[in-house]
Amino acid sequence: MNGGKIAAVGLLVATVAAGGGMWYAQEYGYYDSIDPATVTLEVATPAGPQPLTIADVQAIDAGSSPLRWRACATVTDLPADAIPFPDATPLIGPRWFDCFDARRIGADLESGAARAVLSVEDIRPDVDRVLAIYPDGRVYGWHQYLDKTPERGVMD
Repeated sequence: MNGGKIAAVGLLVATVAAGGGMWYAQEYGYYDSIDPATVTLEVATPAGPQPLTIADVQAIDAGSSPLRWRACATVTDLPADAIPFPDATPLIGPRWFDCFDARRIGADLESGAARAVLSVEDIRPDVDRVLAIYPDGRVYGWHQYLDKTPERGVMD
């Protein structure tokens, strides 16, 4: 093998290894499961935050980004006056966290099969916690960047 072929093979191997490492980091490396006993969910109402009674909780988070938090649960006591969250956009999570299907949740929000409510405003700077609530009590949560538009009443 001449030097050019060795260099090309070396570059190919390095590229595949870097790509594999990047995939692993994004899919597994940064996420941690959260102990279900420590997860609490609440919804924002005009009277203030209302805690939810939750069961069947699965949740993940990562310290690398405020947007990596996801949760799946069931609720029994959603307040009727929960504040709606316009333009809710569930973010795709890792494939192994299979209780959270962002594409399905997004389609259900668009069709009206689920409704989005504000859970916690500014859970982190410029990030809101959003919940998608289904009539049967299923709830899915994620963090979403705050929409800083004049219509929402928030400006830089």
